[in-house]
Amino acid sequence: WRLARMNLAVRGIGADIRWNNEGSFLRDELKDLRFDYILANPPFNISDWWNASLEEDPRWQYGKPPAGNANYAWLQHILWHLAPDGTAGVVLANGSMSSNQNSEGEIRRRMVEADVVDCMVALPGQLFYSTQIPACLWFLTRTKKQKGWRDRRGEILFIDARKLGKLVDRTRRELTDEDVTRIANTYHAWRGEKGAGTYEDSPGFCKSATLDEVEQNGFVLTPGRYVGAEEAEEDSVPFTERFAALEKTLKEQFAQGEELNAKITASLKLIVQKEST
Repeated sequence: WRLARMNLAVRGIGADIRWNNEGSFLRDELKDLRFDYILANPPFNISDWWNASLEEDPRWQYGKPPAGNANYAWLQHILWHLAPDGTAGVVLANGSMSSNQNSEGEIRRRMVEADVVDCMVALPGQLFYSTQIPACLWFLTRTKKQKGWRDRRGEILFIDARKLGKLVDRTRRELTDEDVTRIANTYHAWRGEKGAGTYEDSPGFCKSATLDEVEQNGFVLTPGRYVGAEEAEEDSVPFTERFAALEKTLKEQFAQGEELNAKITASLKLIVQKEST
């Protein structure tokens, strides 16, 4: 709480920050508020969150989350606080996109069928200081038909950004400004926002899938299932020329190998001779 206040203060951002020892599930400080935008990075896969008092909680619109993992509790808590035209972005562990443990698969199915999942982004690994767990982004919305947006009802945008970013050291990767811009522009173009350009599916990177396609994939929301493979660049060199070049290189390497073997054998003979004398 203190770190959050400090972070906002040094950036000149005013905020109403609530704190209590019970946490957001047991004591929702913002119970009656609904927001146009929500950004959240909740703790991944926490297992000690459940309390019997949450059994009939109205936030569980798509099903009661499993007591052993709070991922789908966070998603539904956030959806509960969205305004009618609200949009949310949530960072979660990759397992949230495909897990069928306990009730998670069923909750995900109901969320997809309710058309509240707007976009899924698979992120590259090693993005965080504190964990090596691969993460993803969930974008949620109450309605996909909003003023200034293209009507995307019945569709979900999938973005596979796992190949983006660059290593800054042996253990951590960062997305570049260009990477972030590419992801953001893809989403805004898909949304049909003014000045964002025209959206097109890009094999290996992004795909606008229908809810029927998602159902055919068992309601798994992993982008890699939908974007397909990246198109290989067309090679203008005829196969016969490429094969001849490879054959020449291979023969040269064989000759070098034989030459090295001869040198090694000669060196071994010299060693044996010196030892014998």
